[in-house]
Amino acid sequence: MHPHDDIDQTPTPGPPASLSADKTSAERVTGRHRAVPAPRRGVRAVLVSTPVRVALATGVTCCLGATAVTAARHDEQAPPPRVTEALTDRALAAQEKAASRALDRSPTPAPASASPTPSPTAKPSPSPTKATKKAPATPTRPRPVAGLTQAQMDNAKAIVDVGVEMKIPRQGLVIAVATAMQESTLLNYASGVLPESQNYPHQAIGWDHDSVGLFQQRPSSGWGSVRDLMRPEYAARAFYEALLKVPGWQQMSLTLAAQAVQISAFPYAYAQHEQRAGTVVAALL
Repeated sequence: MHPHDDIDQTPTPGPPASLSADKTSAERVTGRHRAVPAPRRGVRAVLVSTPVRVALATGVTCCLGATAVTAARHDEQAPPPRVTEALTDRALAAQEKAASRALDRSPTPAPASASPTPSPTAKPSPSPTKATKKAPATPTRPRPVAGLTQAQMDNAKAIVDVGVEMKIPRQGLVIAVATAMQESTLLNYASGVLPESQNYPHQAIGWDHDSVGLFQQRPSSGWGSVRDLMRPEYAARAFYEALLKVPGWQQMSLTLAAQAVQISAFPYAYAQHEQRAGTVVAALL
């Protein structure tokens, strides 16, 4: 504006005294808007600028709003005091239970069922002091020697066993086995003359009068019944009893001692079996 202009140069009225006098206020209000403040120096000038103040105000508002929302949500979700105490107690109880399970090795008792199944009763183990009964072992059959068959060896064993039971000296055992070798070849003979003899276990049939068994003893001569004489054990015992009645039989030769018992038509035939009979007796003793 130039001084020569004709326009009224009456100065515009200044601001009210209250506004000008307030040094702390850096703004003038015109209507609803704030006037742009005069530029200032330093950090305070930057902080008091409108954009910065708007930003700060907005940030503070957001922080306050977020805090309020968080507080409101916390108030809404937070359980009542009694519920909190109950949850705390349950958490402590669960923690104690978990800790105790690490040391507890006792099984958890099963719930009782409506119809319990009876537990199997354990069978008592046999007492170690009592001996367990064993089945009687089958007697071992002797191995044949001196050219005999198994049946002949079994019959020789029956003769020797009876003599040992009667405490007959070894010489008497050899005499008995040699006599049976001569009379029956150590086979249990039945008689064709005595049909009854064939009703009992036998291994051969002979026809020498009524002679039966291992020693060909005759029932008609008083040796015993047919049934008894067909048993090897009985026939051997009858022979030994007759031998023991012969005076001085132990000083006699085998053939004379056997002949004194048998009264055979061939008295010297027994001597030929003495060696084999000795081998058989030695194997059975």
